[in-house]
Amino acid sequence: MERIKQAIEKVKAQQPRDAGLLSRSRPGNQVSRSALRPSQSRDEVGDVSYENTRVAPLKSEHLEKNRIVALNKSDPKSIAFDLLRTHVLQKMEENGWRTLAIVSATPEAGKTVVAINLAMSIAQQPNKSALLVDFDLRRPKIGAYLGLDMEKSMNDLLDDTAELPDVLVNPGIPRLVVLPTKKPVKKASETLSSAKVENLIRDMRDRYESRIVIFDLPPLLAADDAIVLMPLIDCVLMVVGNGMSSKREIENGLRHIPSAKLVGTILNKADAELTPYYY
Repeated sequence: MERIKQAIEKVKAQQPRDAGLLSRSRPGNQVSRSALRPSQSRDEVGDVSYENTRVAPLKSEHLEKNRIVALNKSDPKSIAFDLLRTHVLQKMEENGWRTLAIVSATPEAGKTVVAINLAMSIAQQPNKSALLVDFDLRRPKIGAYLGLDMEKSMNDLLDDTAELPDVLVNPGIPRLVVLPTKKPVKKASETLSSAKVENLIRDMRDRYESRIVIFDLPPLLAADDAIVLMPLIDCVLMVVGNGMSSKREIENGLRHIPSAKLVGTILNKADAELTPYYY
C-alpha cells in the first residue's frame, strides 16, 4: 500500500515538468465550455491545457484493493500493462487510430481493471495523454474502482444537465482524464446508438491529436451495446478472463469484432508467476 502511495506522489511530482497540461481548481468548481480547448498546438502534449478540470486525487489503499497497479513500478504486475501499452500504441500509431474499446465476451473477465491500468500506463508516456470513458452503461464501474465521488458524471451529460467539461475528472495524475458513469442508464443500447453519443465520441477523439481515448464497453454477448458502438471506434482490445468464458463464447465474441479493428486478445486473471526484472 505504501508503495502505491509513493508511486502516486512520484507521478504528481512530474506535473510541473508538464507545464500547461493541467491547471488545478478546487474540487467543487465547474468548468467553462472552453476548458478543453487546446491552448496552443494540437501536436504536443505539453501545449494542451485542461483549465479548471475538477481534480479528485486517488487513495492508494483503494487502488490496491481494486487491483489498480500501473502506477506502482515496484509491482511486477505493472510491467505487464507497460508491455501491453507499447504493443497497443505501436499498432494504433501504425494506423492513425486514437480510440480504443476494451471488451470481453462475457462478464467478470476483468476488462474494467485492464482499461484503468492501461489508461494509467499510457498517461505516463510523455508524448501521450489518455481519456478513460465508462461506456458500460448497464454496469458502470470505473468511478467506483477509482474511488471518485462523481458529483457530475456521464449520466448528467446524457440528461443534458451538464456539458462535457463539467463531468471530466483528473485523478491527480498528469495526462489522465476520466469520464465516469455514476449509475446504470435505462435503454443503454438506444442511448449509445444516438447522434448525441456519436458526436461525443467524435469530439473526444478529434480534440487532441496526442490523446488516446479508451472506452470500457459492456461484454459482447451480454447485450448489443458494444456492437452498436463498434463502427464509431477505431480499434478493439479483447479481454479474456482465465476460466471465465468457454471456447465457444470467446469465438462468438470475436465474431462481433471486425478483424481489421482487433489489436489483440489478452488473457486476464492468469496464475502465471511474475518475476521482477531490473536493468
